Amino acid sequence: MNKQELIDAVASATGETKASTANALDAFIDVVTQALVKGETVQLIGFGSFGTGSRAARTGRNPATGAAIEIAAATTVKFTAGKAFKDLVNA
Repeated sequence: MNKQELIDAVASATGETKASTANALDAFIDVVTQALVKGETVQLIGFGSFGTGSRAARTGRNPATGAAIEIAAATTVKFTAGKAFKDLVNA
């Protein structure tokens, strides 16, 4: 399912217009993104949690040449599914 299909499905389920549903989805994405940029966690009980993690700097290899390269440290985004969500998917 892509973003437009998600908008169509939510608009159909709620009876809202596709435009207002798209605005709400964009606002949700913006709020979650800004919270993660600040280092906060977004927890939706029953669905899951969005958070950040860190990846340490490490040495890697260029697959074409085999030369060693330094890979910089990075902050990663992670999603942890909630119990209710996992139970529904695994049912």
